[in-house]
Amino acid sequence: MPTYAHATTASLDIAYLEWNPRGTRVAMLLHGWPDSPVGWAHVAAALAERGYRVLAPALRGFAPTRFRDASTPRSGQLAALGRDLLEFVDVLGVERPVLVGHDWGARAVANACGLRDGVASHLVMVSVGYGTNDPGQPLSLQQARNYWYHWFMATPRGEQALRDDRRAFARLMWDTWSPPGWYRDSDFDAAAAAFDGPDWIDVVLHSYRHRWGFAPGAPAYADDDARLNPSPVLSVPTLVLHGGADAVNHPDSSAGRERYFAGRYARQVLDGVGHFPQHEASAAVADAILGFCERD
Repeated sequence: MPTYAHATTASLDIAYLEWNPRGTRVAMLLHGWPDSPVGWAHVAAALAERGYRVLAPALRGFAPTRFRDASTPRSGQLAALGRDLLEFVDVLGVERPVLVGHDWGARAVANACGLRDGVASHLVMVSVGYGTNDPGQPLSLQQARNYWYHWFMATPRGEQALRDDRRAFARLMWDTWSPPGWYRDSDFDAAAAAFDGPDWIDVVLHSYRHRWGFAPGAPAYADDDARLNPSPVLSVPTLVLHGGADAVNHPDSSAGRERYFAGRYARQVLDGVGHFPQHEASAAVADAILGFCERD
């Protein structure tokens, strides 16, 4: 079982893993859904070897992160993820870290940059294209098919399926979003410990329902939502990494986004890699991050 440190923000007790605490630069790695901070272990070790202090927090709803107050809405809206990250950065007193995010984490790091210009030295989004948070965005029929679980969880039957067996629900995503054989049972079990948090289901359901306009947002994030829609142009140097065999977010969904970036921008497609590049091709992901950031 990994040993987590904890940081207290306005609404959360954020649990995080840390590598190389005395590193001279800081990289923050944010996981996606359904995953956890332990999924970054190999990438984090590679960054730590190059002198980075690496921090990987558990997102809201994911154990062992906890809400501090029972009355706080268990919102999973994407603006909340960005605000959580900004509060985490402030509590730890970190200045201009490299922000790296996968899936939900990619939306969190991009939203943090949209809410506070200059918060990061570099931005890396993995498996998600920028500007894809708008509930009114056009979707191809294939992408709508890929998002079946979004629509399913918006129904009572989908909610019940998640509540009946959260691990089976999550494991289906691992089995279908990437080419077969990419993980071991122990890898899934290590990640799935994060799904046992008492608020995980409520946060997950609200996140996908709010994303498509099926549930209202928490009032506390109304201003942030307004600032993030439409997606603001970002000035931070940005790298997008996308698996060429991603079966949930088609790689085309991150293409053609250059207009959103005023700074240096690069995109790399990893051939034969599915939705979880940090697991499936950790060395390539680490090399891409280091190569992009060390150019500056």
